[in-house]
Amino acid sequence: MARHRHSSPSRRPRYLVIGTVAALSAAIGFVHAESGPQAGGKPVRTAAAVTELPSPSATASAQADAEADRQAELAAGVETAVREAAEGAGGNAAVAVLDLSTGTRASGGTADADDHEFDTASIVKVDILAALLLQAADDGRALTAQERRQATVMIENSDNTAADALWNAIGGAKGLAEANTRLGLTETVPGDGPYWGLTQTTPDDQLRLLQAVFGEDSALSADARSYLQGLMGSVAADQDWGISAAADDPDTAQLKNGWLARSGTGLWVTNSIGRVEVAGHTLLLAVLCDGQPSQETGTALVEDLAVAASRPFADSTATGG
Repeated sequence: MARHRHSSPSRRPRYLVIGTVAALSAAIGFVHAESGPQAGGKPVRTAAAVTELPSPSATASAQADAEADRQAELAAGVETAVREAAEGAGGNAAVAVLDLSTGTRASGGTADADDHEFDTASIVKVDILAALLLQAADDGRALTAQERRQATVMIENSDNTAADALWNAIGGAKGLAEANTRLGLTETVPGDGPYWGLTQTTPDDQLRLLQAVFGEDSALSADARSYLQGLMGSVAADQDWGISAAADDPDTAQLKNGWLARSGTGLWVTNSIGRVEVAGHTLLLAVLCDGQPSQETGTALVEDLAVAASRPFADSTATGG
């Protein structure tokens, strides 16, 4: 049977003292050499091997810097690719792209497109429906059966008669402008009177509209966003061109296109906005062109620009970026 003996503070067990000294010696870099001519049995100071680990804040800062560099490289790649794709094209052309997977945002276009405002043509129909959905939510109601029928053919078939009716329903230019303030659009000017197709906008503002439709931080409710997304994913076969050319699977693209021949010049406006999946990246794309000699030429340019703007994201995935 083990015995238990009380010790006074001055007579603590020696193994505790020795153990403590040994621990302290190891911590500050002392060891005891074997007795002999070289060491003489005396303590010898040795260099403690200490590996400094980076602090969590330093690691986070380095990671943030690396991500910023990667996003800047992607943005530069998009700008270069779009400029090359637009080289030699007549008129104005511009692209804005946002990668929802990483937050990378980029833009590019022809030299004269920086401060250029484009006529929307029928891409404004997404904006019109968003305004209607906001107003209905304000009134605490769902869309009527007639409004839903009009919304469906306006987006899926680009029906202009339905667009006229819903343009009037939202209060025309005034109603669209009020909705756009809530949706975060700052560079879009609604068309005068009945001319909703002559609303003027920029690729960056169309990207803001797409963020309101496809992002979670939106004035639109989740149900309203889902409704709009569903319509944009169900466009008729003859409407399925434009940004869908950039998608891994064009059938999964959610989009709205617009095209318009200007009566004064006979030149065409061709636009395409929406969402595509490219090499694991979810991209919002807005491609706007005007001054095109024909609808076919404009359509081809829009698709070339969409592919060019998405290529750097696919390349970054292939190279592990």
